[in-house]
Amino acid sequence: MTARRLLLVNGPNLNLLGTRQPEVYGSTTLAQIEARVREVAAESSLEVRAVQSNHEGELIDAIQSAREDCAAIVINPAAYSHTSVAIADALRSVDLPVAEVHLSNIHAREEFRHHSYVSAVADMVVAGAGPFGYEMAVRYLAGRIAR
Repeated sequence: MTARRLLLVNGPNLNLLGTRQPEVYGSTTLAQIEARVREVAAESSLEVRAVQSNHEGELIDAIQSAREDCAAIVINPAAYSHTSVAIADALRSVDLPVAEVHLSNIHAREEFRHHSYVSAVADMVVAGAGPFGYEMAVRYLAGRIAR
């Protein structure tokens, strides 16, 4: 039986969404984003397992466990986008479709944010669409899973 679950991974400081730098990240909370992701996924009969951590190893553990029961991964690696070869390697190791999401346009921000190690692994990248970027990622992956 094919897995009917998405893993939603959110990296460091995203637990503070809604209050942290709203001029950059908006006022939507992580709980609101997770609820919307579940709604959109349910339209395609997909479940969602969500994890947020400020610790790289916990994110890697969650990614590795996805190989057991998930069909795809939506990830906002946050600051780890720019620093974590380990997260990119974990994503490669599970051999699942990956959608990378960034609330802000990382290419319009500080130069160090312009490069993402995860982008090289991702099947699609959304940057700068705010919370709607997660919806686009889920819809894209639902289509991939259906094919």
